[in-house]
Amino acid sequence: MNLCQSISPSFATKLWRPIPTVFVVDDDASVREALELSIRVSGWRPETFASAQEFLSRPREPGPSCLVCDVTLPDLNGLDLQQLVADRLEMPIIFISGYGNVPITVRAMKAGAIEFLTKPFSEEQLRTAICEAIERSDTALREAAKVRVIQDRYETLSLREREVMALVVAGKMNKQIAADLRISQITVKAHRRKVMEKTKADSLADLVRIAAALRIALAEYGRRVPWAKDRLSAPSARE
Repeated sequence: MNLCQSISPSFATKLWRPIPTVFVVDDDASVREALELSIRVSGWRPETFASAQEFLSRPREPGPSCLVCDVTLPDLNGLDLQQLVADRLEMPIIFISGYGNVPITVRAMKAGAIEFLTKPFSEEQLRTAICEAIERSDTALREAAKVRVIQDRYETLSLREREVMALVVAGKMNKQIAADLRISQITVKAHRRKVMEKTKADSLADLVRIAAALRIALAEYGRRVPWAKDRLSAPSARE
């Protein structure tokens, strides 16, 4: 089901999917009330806050969400708040403002905001922006979940298996890995087999994709293993 469609709480429970949360940060009580009603009618779950600090005290939302934030706020403005939650890729930001300001708009968009709405805006404009934000949030959460699975599998590898994996994805053949690690080719093959089993990689290409998802840079091993410092080339050899 598209998350932009209206979802009743009972139906969401049957689907085992949480109702997306739309956070609203605006110091104008009348604006908060109007947005809360519009968001609720659209089938999402609104949570409103009068200041950025009040919002920051709220625990991070585990499900799909987005933030509708006024640019001008007391104490901590919207752009400052955007910087503080920059790591929350699963929570896209929609800015709203009572006036149009090109420099501020450009700054907000460059920092990752998906929309900048100037008051007064229509309910349709807001709904469209929230729809896009929620879809992006859902996608980000799904991708993060996949990476967590990969990370959990990677954590089961021994240090030697991680070293072998790093060299394998760098395109090294068994005999080269054996020479670098000063172990036998038979031992290298055994470690490669374990790496494939533990990461559940179906092929070398699959292992390379897993390494890319984990952002495993061979420089990590260069800090501990001197001979790995210059091994940052892309996979170029297969066995």
